[in-house]
Amino acid sequence: MSVVRIAFLGTPEFARFHLEALLNDSHFEVVGVVSQPDRPSGRHMHLAASPVKKLALERGLKVLTPESIKTDEALKEIADLKADAAIVVAYGQIVPQKFLDLFPSKVVNVHGSLLPRWRGAAPIQRAIQHGDQTTGVSLQVMVKKLDAGPVIGSYSLKIDPAWDALRLHDELKPLGVKLLQNDFLQYLNGKVTPQQQDEALVTYAALIDKAESKINLTHKAADIVNQIRAFVLGPGSFCLLSDRPLKIWSAEAVVERGPAGLIVEVTPDSFTVACGEGGLKIHEVQPASRPKMSAHDFLLGHKLKTGEHLT
Repeated sequence: MSVVRIAFLGTPEFARFHLEALLNDSHFEVVGVVSQPDRPSGRHMHLAASPVKKLALERGLKVLTPESIKTDEALKEIADLKADAAIVVAYGQIVPQKFLDLFPSKVVNVHGSLLPRWRGAAPIQRAIQHGDQTTGVSLQVMVKKLDAGPVIGSYSLKIDPAWDALRLHDELKPLGVKLLQNDFLQYLNGKVTPQQQDEALVTYAALIDKAESKINLTHKAADIVNQIRAFVLGPGSFCLLSDRPLKIWSAEAVVERGPAGLIVEVTPDSFTVACGEGGLKIHEVQPASRPKMSAHDFLLGHKLKTGEHLT
């Protein structure tokens, strides 16, 4: 078929990776990009463009950043792009039916899970948090109901227990690109029939609330490790040490006994706290208003002793 004119909707790094691949693929012409408006970022909270917007501007593309894609003005600007199809990758807004109607059956979404498992905003984090051994990426035809569209194709991979969400995020990106470069083109050529999702297998990956980042040390150590691995992608996980937050960025579950929260071992390179079941051996932390650091560096400045508590 001829070159496909694409309207691309996306915001974070995961989406930027897909946009760059499309820009380097002669089968596609990206005629416009829609991304979230500039948001406060960094320590001084200066307005910053999204990774997708930055790349689009570097490549000289038309960029739209509406506060709401649901407005008539935004929809008209997108319609004026005269695209053949739209690709949505982690855009960050729910697209309305009027948008879907601009490209009937040709609005597709790259989603970071094996649908129908983990529909919703945080599929990568929830897969790790819940101890999934396998995940993947799906390409779906978008419908009004959240992540419920028929699936054009999917690719899976095993989750290495040593991976955190950032590593899994990076491992999934090439699979999403493969779906666009192979399965999407076959779909447009009429060679692939999308398959309806099994509603009986649906699970939801709700947006992560900051309140979830507080570690509950009465839980199993293995479950806490999964939370830490998952929330590395945001918002992080923390305990309280002397009533001050201490983020935990890397830890492992070990066999240990003691009251939950009791520090049972301190070595030059780590410290271990008892949990509801097992113990949490901590390797990387971040004290309040400080950068991330190894447990070794943290212990050089904090004379932590066995018998103290985390809460």
